[in-house]
Amino acid sequence: MIVAFSVTPLGVGEDVGEYVADAVRVVRESGLPNRTDAMFTSVEGEWDEVMDVVKRAVAVVEARAPRVSLVLKADIRPGVEDGLTSKVETVERHLAG
Repeated sequence: MIVAFSVTPLGVGEDVGEYVADAVRVVRESGLPNRTDAMFTSVEGEWDEVMDVVKRAVAVVEARAPRVSLVLKADIRPGVEDGLTSKVETVERHLAG
């Protein structure tokens, strides 16, 4: 399963990079395959482990912000591994062809 999520602290002003970095740090320290871009962090693994990472990432932001927004999208496809890489490679192959 791949989960793309975004955690945004609310009520802390415009500069939220430090809070987002705290959440991304939780994801990176999880050891699960992950990627971060300008809008979302994607993490890949089994349901329970991925959701645990998301929960901990939200909690680390929640500890410092009065309110937190979470946007989450999940691709639940049992038996697929390395989807973070293979999905992008497929698109790139089509673009090159």
